[in-house]
Amino acid sequence: MKRIVWLLAVLSLAACNARAQSAERPQDPFVLAFRVVRPSVVLITMRVPSDDPKRKGQLEDAYGSGVVVRSGNWGSEILTDEHVIDDAHNLHALVGDARKIDVRITARDQDADLALLRTSTPNLTVARLGNAHEVEAGTAIGIAGYPIPDAFQDEGLGTRISVYSGRVSSIRKDALELDLPVIPGESGGPVFDARTADVVGVAQSRFDDEHAIGFAIPVDDVRKFLRGHLQMP
Repeated sequence: MKRIVWLLAVLSLAACNARAQSAERPQDPFVLAFRVVRPSVVLITMRVPSDDPKRKGQLEDAYGSGVVVRSGNWGSEILTDEHVIDDAHNLHALVGDARKIDVRITARDQDADLALLRTSTPNLTVARLGNAHEVEAGTAIGIAGYPIPDAFQDEGLGTRISVYSGRVSSIRKDALELDLPVIPGESGGPVFDARTADVVGVAQSRFDDEHAIGFAIPVDDVRKFLRGHLQMP
């Protein structure tokens, strides 16, 4: 009996030590940053004209990502790439991987490749925009969005946000070069600083011949676009 009590005491002490070590262990800064950004990221769904000559004039499903940049009791505004919503019909956004809301285009700029969508859904989580001077080659970043969501759905894996980690490879003219690709479906999603969770760019594209290199629209260009197009409630 004494031996059983002793064993129980040892096991209890080990469990307490394990919990204490877990509590003391610092969490991954990247995970913490993504936790901040995640609620502001949405999946944009739409219907677009088919590229298939056999289906000329018909519409098919298309996808992109977006990020909430302003919200209040009046509704919310979502930023994405202009090419994502080009010639799009029946636009919706998926919030929190579950809630489908109606959205409409309120501003677009082909040259900047940015667009603004509005919904009457109020009080969504808003992403925090960073500043260009805080970003340099080597900065650790993440991309949050919805890569090829239809493929995940076809495999029965559901619709959930994904996050990828990498670094800024170079500060290019009007673009951030990234050491990870921008997968179709991720375009329009936020590129965020892995330390601060600030959005430093918007995922845009990748090279056709070299998929490992991606590009994002710098946050200063985003700020300029928003200054000219954000609507008052």
